[in-house]
Amino acid sequence: MQMQKDVHLTGKDLTQMVQLRPQDVGKYAIVPGPRDRLEVLMKKLKNPIKNFSFMEYTMYTGSYEGIKITGINGGRFSTDTSITTEVMCNAGIQNIIRVGTAGSLDENIKVGDLFVVDEVIRGDGVTPYYVAGDFKTVSDKKLSDLLFEIAKNMGLNVHRGKAWTTDALLRETREIVEVKRKEGARVVDMVSSTLLTICQTYNVKAGSILAVSDNVITGEMGFMNPLYYMAESNLIKIALELVKKLEKS
Repeated sequence: MQMQKDVHLTGKDLTQMVQLRPQDVGKYAIVPGPRDRLEVLMKKLKNPIKNFSFMEYTMYTGSYEGIKITGINGGRFSTDTSITTEVMCNAGIQNIIRVGTAGSLDENIKVGDLFVVDEVIRGDGVTPYYVAGDFKTVSDKKLSDLLFEIAKNMGLNVHRGKAWTTDALLRETREIVEVKRKEGARVVDMVSSTLLTICQTYNVKAGSILAVSDNVITGEMGFMNPLYYMAESNLIKIALELVKKLEKS
């Protein structure tokens, strides 16, 4: 017997499994990776209601200054990010904002700085199942421009450009890193490629802004650095301000 369906489990199937409907979500989603960052976001929303909890992922929808916003801990890696992104796209969310973490590939991009992703070098294992090798993964320009503008106006150190997404955290070797730097990568993360690529396939607008946690070039580890934690907290503020600007435009 051959496989009976073209695709065993689709994003639409999974969205139906968690009983999520378009009317249950906002047209904006803010997507941190870990649960603790999601909890910070929920404290800023009015009357957040749990949409679903599936495995370790939980989605809530509430309001911020009268704007309906959805939040989910969207994953730390490519594989889990692909699942949550499929659900958001199939639920009809129109604007997805990733707030995450990155390692710097430039000695001038410091721990505690912010980085707005414009384009991604795909090094993950998920997106080859979605798009051809020559597909160009990019953020929505309007979202990226506004994220950069908001961060600048807040007086923060913010950069923008090309990111490299990898699945191999413990194999960021000098040889590989220098190749990616020559290709234009200024930071490295483990999520942006998958989230942005899948959103592009669904024609959903998406952007990614990242707090710099460490510097791959200098070897600095900043996970205990107060500047990194301040940058993390600023990500939520920037994303909420972005939603306000989008709603007015």
